[in-house]
Amino acid sequence: MKQSKRHQEIIDIVKTQGYVSTDDLVERFNVSPQTIRRDLNELAAENKIRRHHGGATIPSSSVNTSYNTRKVMQLAEKDRIAEAMAEHIPDGATLFIDIGTTPEAVARALLNHNDLRIVTNNLNVASVLTGKDDFRVILAGGEVRNRDGGIVGEATLDFISQFRLDFGIMGISGIDLDGSLLDFDYHEVRVKQAIIENSRCVMLGADHTKFGRNAMVNLGDISQIDMLFTDEYPPEALAKLITEHEIHMEVVGQSNVPD
Repeated sequence: MKQSKRHQEIIDIVKTQGYVSTDDLVERFNVSPQTIRRDLNELAAENKIRRHHGGATIPSSSVNTSYNTRKVMQLAEKDRIAEAMAEHIPDGATLFIDIGTTPEAVARALLNHNDLRIVTNNLNVASVLTGKDDFRVILAGGEVRNRDGGIVGEATLDFISQFRLDFGIMGISGIDLDGSLLDFDYHEVRVKQAIIENSRCVMLGADHTKFGRNAMVNLGDISQIDMLFTDEYPPEALAKLITEHEIHMEVVGQSNVPD
């Protein structure tokens, strides 16, 4: 493949996924790691991508990928992550479910449960769960975002803060390698913080494209999470932090982890 065509494909992958690892690109293009690193350095110099340890991210940290695009990204991975998260939620539990496509996958995975009480600021989650007669769904008030059905604002924050529930089911835009939890919308981040503060167990679902992905708002730190569910083992620096903070991690779809 010509270098120019490979460069364009790399840009397309990064725009679609938000983050891509060097190893994934080496396997995809069947070239050496040195070739991919040179490609990434050249594209970063042209500000077409942002070079990151072990891979590349989108150049902008202020704008998220569109909701319609995110809905079809890593579908199988998100469904596996959601099923693993749902297995830890017992019948009769109380839980928050956050904004995002991974929390929406968790909502679908919970339909075989019984007698759940759910507080959510996500219209899509509420739509999925109201089909169950034995579920009690409590929808937060606030401003509805047309682009994704999320509900945010001061009223949402005040509403969420009234509750103390068993589980907080969360998604995230990015996890920096220093453990920072990152997102794009300041108002959404404040609601996520309230969910963390008012949940007895915080469960984060994040597919591998979120590792090292950049976003402009710092939500908090990985140490605030009790359980992490993902589809690939995290980069070494992040994995070390997860171990240090004794966070329960499940890597779904993989039978073992790196030595």
